[in-house]
Amino acid sequence: MRLIGLAVALTVSVTLGSITVTAQSSDRIYRIGVLERTSATTNAANLDAFRHGLRTLGYVEGKNLVIEYRSADGRDDRFPDLAAELAQHKVDLILTRGTPAALAAKHAAGTIPVVITGVGDPVAQGIITSLARPGGNITGLSATVTEIYPKRVEILRELFPKATRIAALFNMGNPAIPRQWKEVETAAHALGLQAQLLDVRRVEDLRPAFEAARQHADALVVGLETLTLAHAPLIVDLAAKYRLPAMYASTEFVGGLASYGVNYPDHYRRAATLADKIFKGAKPADLPVEQPTKLELVINIRTARALGLTIPRTVLLQVDQVVE
Repeated sequence: MRLIGLAVALTVSVTLGSITVTAQSSDRIYRIGVLERTSATTNAANLDAFRHGLRTLGYVEGKNLVIEYRSADGRDDRFPDLAAELAQHKVDLILTRGTPAALAAKHAAGTIPVVITGVGDPVAQGIITSLARPGGNITGLSATVTEIYPKRVEILRELFPKATRIAALFNMGNPAIPRQWKEVETAAHALGLQAQLLDVRRVEDLRPAFEAARQHADALVVGLETLTLAHAPLIVDLAAKYRLPAMYASTEFVGGLASYGVNYPDHYRRAATLADKIFKGAKPADLPVEQPTKLELVINIRTARALGLTIPRTVLLQVDQVVE
């Protein structure tokens, strides 16, 4: 009986000890600064995915989590000040999307851990040392943005085989974009297409760019960065107005003919896992930057019909999602 009583006492002691540790852990409030291209409303799908990922790991807003959201509202030049503001708030971690935001966070964060998303080539841009061992205080997810532009051009050509000229709507002020344009230009020439660059750096540049595209292009490739994402509805509307079949890099261009790229909500869920590892003591320098495991092709049938296009079987066999 004494042995049984001792066992029960030890069990109760261990259980109470566990409860005490859990309670102590839950007293900590983690502050995450989110440095984004667009408003929280526009970015709702990605932000919700990030929150959901955190929630499944035990982080709940209003209980042990505070999210400080900062939007550049389509202007890359705002990122340095916004990053500095988050650093001054002494957040525990900064989540960013895209090259300009990542560079701004790197320069402003000091020792604050940074988790990047949506960066096409973080090594070439000087954000990290290598994918396997990023070094410093930065880790995250690479979007493989640049390398898949040839595939986007190829699919666009399959969707509209009559095309002989394509235009690329890019903001060349973004340091990641020139290489992406080079990929488009090379892929177009390999397919016997003429390629035209439409350099847009302000929202005021968009309508003139589409006017030029109407005169000199049969189809359009749209880059994914701060300006284009912030004005995605306008870009989709202009593509429809000028009847330009367009290939996008993300499903965030709602109503667009086609998109081919990573699943960004999934990226944000995975970013939550990296944040949790860092909060539990892992060093960003030792966490490899993850690369996409899957790319998705999405086709909007309604937009295709409006453009008078029939989706070829070769494309349908590659499609991951059809939007009616």
